[in-house]
Amino acid sequence: MGDFNLALVIVAIVVCVLVFIFNVYLLVNYQHPDDANQAYFPKFVVVLGLSVAAISILMLPADVANRQACRHAIYNGACNLTLPMKDLWLAIYIVDAILVFFVIPFAMFYYEGDLDKSVGKRIKSALLWVVVTAIVCGLVLGILYGLIGKVDFTVRHLSSGTASFPSSWDFSHSQQCLGNSNQCSAYLAPASSEKTWTMQTTFPEYVVALATIVGSVLFTIFGGVGIACLPLGLIFSFIRRPRAVITRSQYIKEATELGKKARELKKTADSLRQEEKSGAKGRKWRKNVKAVEK
Repeated sequence: MGDFNLALVIVAIVVCVLVFIFNVYLLVNYQHPDDANQAYFPKFVVVLGLSVAAISILMLPADVANRQACRHAIYNGACNLTLPMKDLWLAIYIVDAILVFFVIPFAMFYYEGDLDKSVGKRIKSALLWVVVTAIVCGLVLGILYGLIGKVDFTVRHLSSGTASFPSSWDFSHSQQCLGNSNQCSAYLAPASSEKTWTMQTTFPEYVVALATIVGSVLFTIFGGVGIACLPLGLIFSFIRRPRAVITRSQYIKEATELGKKARELKKTADSLRQEEKSGAKGRKWRKNVKAVEK
């Protein structure tokens, strides 16, 4: 059994490394050419997020294989020598929650900030937004944990009386308990013997359960919408495909006019940015901004 556990640990480590390498390959292969050799932090977040998502799926077969390590063990406590799957499950889902609610929002707020600001100001602005997000998430989690962070177990209360040791046992299918009561039989006990135990869950398990439920609902919504929209998008792309063929001279003419309009638009946008920096944001400036946006 020890050899089996060692092999399982080696396989788990190798699989995690392969998952990370595969996600790096996906990122490098499908990234935009302009994003090469820059923005390493969001790339790391993307690779880490994909790796955690894949590992959370691969945890199920790992859990099944881990249970087989002590299934046929002779001595008690053999399962204590296997991988701590409960701790690993909690770690994976907590890391997933941290990525979703803190790391990814920070990367989004940082890289969507004003590029004219310094790095320190952008980090400060992103941290402020993340702190606000953390406060909101903390309040929601805390309130929900206090209100619904409980688990109900339906149990059946069984009991039996006592009697002197008899010389013969007088039990039958309809009489399985001592005396005239059926309170000790799980099949014959009355319905009133069912009770509900309410227990407070631990906070990590509560976070895992909540993240699982929210993730399942969002996956159902967006996955269903994506599956439905994929054929529609392909159909509309086919319907709206370009059917007319223009000549080379007409193409050059259209491209020249488009380039001229683009240069004029860029020049206007630069002048508006300079006016914004100087503080001259009057009615004329807003009118010109709306004209550029059109």
